[in-house]
Amino acid sequence: MDIKLTEAEKIKILNSDDIYGIMQKVLLRESKIDQNREHFWIIGLENNNRILFIELISLGTVNATLVEPMEVFSLALQKRAVKIVLCHNHPSGELTPSDNDKNLTDRLIQVGIIVNTHVIDHLIISDKSYMSFKNIGLLEELEKSKRYVPKYVLEEQIKKEMSKIIEKNRNIEIAKQLKRKGVDNETIIFATGLTIEEVKKLRVKRM
Repeated sequence: MDIKLTEAEKIKILNSDDIYGIMQKVLLRESKIDQNREHFWIIGLENNNRILFIELISLGTVNATLVEPMEVFSLALQKRAVKIVLCHNHPSGELTPSDNDKNLTDRLIQVGIIVNTHVIDHLIISDKSYMSFKNIGLLEELEKSKRYVPKYVLEEQIKKEMSKIIEKNRNIEIAKQLKRKGVDNETIIFATGLTIEEVKKLRVKRM
């Protein structure tokens, strides 16, 4: 369900306080009907962080809501959002994220990476306060998670890392050969891409 916003509410988001300022009003409007149920919204943003839309994705029970990644990102892509913020309420007022909250955020982060529509925060809100995954460092922690990363993506990442290691070792061997011949450090750095510290650490016997 699309949440109707005034032009004044289609603000440029600078921080989580800005998001909460809008979502608190949305929650108070919707809570008149379903005040004891969890609501899950996504906020679509333009590249400059201006709000494109706010959409209610799911209306759950007292302590849970069902959200499918396909619903979240099909909508975001249709409306040309470059990035999204996740937001849901806890009717109890308790703002600590549950394991389900963390797992869902983890899944949506990974899907967002694949479709190039990044999740930049997740807010848990009540009518009085909020908690931001980004502010407490949880978003960054989940971005590093491999739990929901597709196998083919992990394989590509491993291949890239292995290629970097092989390339680095090759450049080190070239640097050693050049150093044995008495080539100056600046030339070695230019030829191999190694840092000055890495070149200075090389121990070789000159020819």
